[in-house]
Amino acid sequence: MEGTSVQMLLALSSLLCCTTNQIGVTVSPSRSQFFEGESVILNCEDDSSAGWTLRRNTSRRTRTQCGPEWGSGDGLSCNISYMYPADSGVYWCESRGGGASSMVVNISVSGGSVILQSPVLPVMEGHDLTLSCQSKTPPSNPSAAFYKDGSLIRTEPTGHMTLQHVSRSDEGLYKCHIRDHGESPSSWISVSGEELHCHLTMDFLHAVT
Repeated sequence: MEGTSVQMLLALSSLLCCTTNQIGVTVSPSRSQFFEGESVILNCEDDSSAGWTLRRNTSRRTRTQCGPEWGSGDGLSCNISYMYPADSGVYWCESRGGGASSMVVNISVSGGSVILQSPVLPVMEGHDLTLSCQSKTPPSNPSAAFYKDGSLIRTEPTGHMTLQHVSRSDEGLYKCHIRDHGESPSSWISVSGEELHCHLTMDFLHAVT
């Protein structure tokens, strides 16, 4: 991601830290990585009349709204029928008054042949975390190597890895590799306590600089 775009994302994160709105974004299917060509539906969790609209920042465009620039829908719900790597970025909800949601989601679209299936939202501290390494075409050997912050954690013969009773020390950038198929993009995984805090987003954005 270009330096200017990262600075824009950091500025967005600062804006999110100043809001008290508890509106979030849901993603279906609920994961943070997608293959090019897949579809996704995003929704603002809105039970008010604030008029929330989905927006996003990518490496190419900043603060664009669902509908005129990308996807289709009524703003509150948005469908991207065919995802491209250029759709990778930060997605959030914004009210008519310009207030931003307190939680954003980070979506990565891979033009390669491997993705890491990981939660799109922070994992609760003490819960288990399961990661799956998925190939676009079925591998003859599903064994996958899992990495955190560039270091190998372990290789799992089934292509699935579970971390039990996660803590804040498990936060980081995760990726996986399937032999003869390739490596997934990296995804930031956050671990939260009882509440979701803004610094989770800041951690992610600083990690990708």
